[in-house]
Formats: sequence, structure tokens, C-alpha cells
Amino acid sequence: MKIAVCLKHVVTRDAAVRVDEARTWIRDRDASFELNEPDAYALEEALRLKEKHGGEVIAVSAGPGRVTQALREALARGADRAIHVDGEALARADASVVGKSLAAALKDEAVDLVLTGLQSDDQGFAQVGVIVAEALGLSHATIVMEVQVDGPRLRVRRELEGGWFQWVAMPLPALLTIQSGINQLRYATLKGIMAAKKKEIRVVPAPAGLRSLVEIRCLAVPAKQRETRLIAGTAPEAAAELVRVLREDARVLEGGR
Repeated sequence: MKIAVCLKHVVTRDAAVRVDEARTWIRDRDASFELNEPDAYALEEALRLKEKHGGEVIAVSAGPGRVTQALREALARGADRAIHVDGEALARADASVVGKSLAAALKDEAVDLVLTGLQSDDQGFAQVGVIVAEALGLSHATIVMEVQVDGPRLRVRRELEGGWFQWVAMPLPALLTIQSGINQLRYATLKGIMAAKKKEIRVVPAPAGLRSLVEIRCLAVPAKQRETRLIAGTAPEAAAELVRVLREDARVLEGGR
């Protein structure tokens, strides 16, 4: 079973993010980066499927040279080889450009299954996986919490709203976007880190002529605001008004509770 996992290299969660001079992106020259956490769960699921059914796992990432750090981490955890879609502009590209770039890199791989994280920790479009599936002509399912392989078909459990789940049967090849928490992550061992140095990372250029469908015109850090509000009246009146404010203005209470 040949499984491809799409990975993204994102700014670390605890980084102090600053807007760049053009106010259209963050200052990433001096930022620290890490493997996108939802993609780590997709990678882990791919490795578990490989251990159960055999085959190989291919890690693929689109972006500038720094994304090889995420690819090396995937190789150290157990991926067999990697593909780097090289393009400086991909760091700021929208889901359409990134998805089509990843699909172009996987077009000739004839994979049985493509896994991605549900969304990225930075832009959070939750669309890249679906766009890859569309570009490759694959059936797909999103927000997947369990994967069962039954010959040429899959059974997947999707997470819905309100604590509900849905089982879906679909044919291979397919693409799945994986929900965080589907499994318990493994970490690279010293042996895996040493072995990763000998594994292949194939570099391919980003496809030419792709245009973003989303334009970022301005970014700004949310302004911090503080407000003190005094609720007057008797104790019952103040209590009733406080509940109303929390429910209707702050919206931290659900109606009827």
C-alpha cells in the first residue's frame, strides 16, 4: 500500500508573531518553525497503516527550503522517502496554489491513499486536502477519526457536530483529512534520526502559472481592549442582568441554561 502524507511547516505556536513591513504577512525570517500538528496525526496514521498492511509512506511538502526540516522529521519518524515541492512563494500561497502544487508532485506516484491534517495551524483553510483530491480525481472524506482498510475499499469514521459520528465506505485510491487526536503520536528515536539522513528527499519545482484565488490585503494584530461595566440594582436584578450580559453580549452562556 503506497501512502502519501502532505505536511506543512508552520510557525511554532509559542512564537511572538510580528507583521511584516508590507502588512501582508508575518515576519518569518527570524521565526522558528515546526511540523504542523494536525499533519503529525496524519503521518502517524499513515505509519500505522503501513505497519498493518505493508507498503511505503511518502512525505510531501510544498514551500521554501526550510520545509526540509519537516520532511526530515517525518523520515525520522518512519516515512520511507520524501518529496519537496520547492518554491519560495508557496510559504504565502493560498490553499488553491498549495493544493495544486502538491497534486502535481503526486500525479505520477500512483498512490493508494493520501492523508493530510484537517487544517494548518497558521492559515487554517481546511481546504488543501480537498483541493488535492479534486486535482487528482480521488474520492475523499474529511474530519476522519478512524480508518479501516478492507481490500480495495475503505471504511472511515467522520466526526460530525454535537458528538455525532458518521461511517463512510469509499473506494481506493482516496484522500482523507485526519482529525487531531485520532491516535497517539510517536516521536523520532536516535536510530530513526540517523536513518533519516540516508533517506531520499526528491526536490521538484513548483508548477508554473498557478495564481492565488485569495488576496491578503492587510494583516494586523488584534488590539487589546479592557472594559469595566458596573451593573446596578438589587441583588436579584443585578443577577438577572449579569446572566443576560453573559448570554447575549459576551456569549459565553448558551440560551436556556
